[in-house]
Amino acid sequence: MVSAVPGTIIDEIWHIIDDYLQGVLPLENVLNFAFSNRSGKLTITFSEDGTDVTMGFDTPYAYASQLPKTVVAYDDGQSQTIILPSEIQ
Repeated sequence: MVSAVPGTIIDEIWHIIDDYLQGVLPLENVLNFAFSNRSGKLTITFSEDGTDVTMGFDTPYAYASQLPKTVVAYDDGQSQTIILPSEIQ
């Protein structure tokens, strides 16, 4: 689990998946999310390996430079979690 990411941001990622991605795109078991600064606010950008699809989601949360550059939502078939890319096995 990514301890460097506040729970509100993790909840926002699940909200993006549930409300904007599931049922709209065919999703694999690894979804990439990049964090960036847009006018002081956090933008979360979705991408998936092997596709050209990217979607940016502006959030009401302040951007924090200590956030990791990227995290992934990983589904191993039994559970889903948000982890750092280096934690995928």
